[in-house]
Amino acid sequence: MALINLEDVSKLYGFGDATTLALDEVSLSINKGEFVAIMGPSGCGKSTLLNIMGLLDRPTHGSYKLSNRLVERLSPSRAAKLRRDTIGFIFQSYNLLPRLTVLENVALPLAYKGYSLTRRLELASSMLERVGMQNREYFYPSQLSGGQIQCAAIARALVNDPTIIIADEPTGNLDSNGSRLVMELLSEIHKMGNTVIFVTHNPELTRYATRVVYMHDGLVVQDETSDLGQVAKTARRNLYSVPRKSVEDDLAGVSLLMKVMPEDDKKDELAEEKPKSKRRKRGTTIRRRS
Repeated sequence: MALINLEDVSKLYGFGDATTLALDEVSLSINKGEFVAIMGPSGCGKSTLLNIMGLLDRPTHGSYKLSNRLVERLSPSRAAKLRRDTIGFIFQSYNLLPRLTVLENVALPLAYKGYSLTRRLELASSMLERVGMQNREYFYPSQLSGGQIQCAAIARALVNDPTIIIADEPTGNLDSNGSRLVMELLSEIHKMGNTVIFVTHNPELTRYATRVVYMHDGLVVQDETSDLGQVAKTARRNLYSVPRKSVEDDLAGVSLLMKVMPEDDKKDELAEEKPKSKRRKRGTTIRRRS
């Protein structure tokens, strides 16, 4: 039985002539324990799909079952409780509160479960140790690197022990080292039995996924399984279809240019570029306007 099951789900925003179709009759099933990457151009509906799966939004049309519960029949309070207990969110912009320490940020979701302050801090500290951030417990977000902030955000997402992790471009603001750190953490979370769903624009990150869903203009246009450690087939075609230049290529080009242009030629070329000074003929006078 599917953990997540969407049937003909559509999402409309706006009214009348200003109506925007964000999702167009999307049908998608995700089983427990899958590691799913969602790819597609900006504005194709990826984030809208995540918001609906994460119970942050509701579909305009169609049905959505989460853990075999029909979402549209849930009251807002029951939906909020299901979201709190089942789903952990990781955002591209981190969304850590700047005036709280890392420990306090991670402990915050536990306050809504009624835990005492001491118990909240104990669980948060344990989760930070799990993601390698225990030595940064009393730092503020402004004192951390981008990768460290995202690791703290992952700890916050995991502190409620959710079964589903939803990540909206978790590496979008990170360099290559930070991206690798975050994806390795998500991979470890997946190996522990969690279902992980993440959005990415980077084909290289499909190496971590067991399945890749491609979207375009609010539609799911392709759905393929992928081997761990390998770039998905469709993503690989997109990755290598356009030749890319590295810094080494640029330096090699400059070096070659210096060899092709001998020193004397460069001097001659520079001399030709100098503007010629205008000389006045002898015996001529310059008349000034009175």
